[in-house]
Amino acid sequence: QVQLVESGGGLVQPGGSLRLSCAASGITFTIYTMGWYRQAPGKQRELVASITSGGNTNYADSVKGRFTISRDNAKNTVYLQMNSLKPEDTAVYLCNAKAGIVNRWGQGTQVTVSS
Repeated sequence: QVQLVESGGGLVQPGGSLRLSCAASGITFTIYTMGWYRQAPGKQRELVASITSGGNTNYADSVKGRFTISRDNAKNTVYLQMNSLKPEDTAVYLCNAKAGIVNRWGQGTQVTVSS
């Protein structure tokens, strides 16, 4: 059974940092494109960053230069390092695993940026 378990969310002040983790099980992790999405109240879910099986990365314009996605294939884990956080980064962050027609989601972790 596929499981994606996020961790690392929380409350942080503007300008602060957080690192999110997503541990995957039940999939052949190395073949999947892994992504982080976020959804704020009243807004559509949006892609934050993704990383392919080959290590190619893609970022939303709003997070370029502040966020970094990485993966550790030995640990079946994808990370999102978030620096210089802004109040507008407040959202539920969800992990996604995609390969062909397979598309899996985690339950999400809340990130709140507030003073």
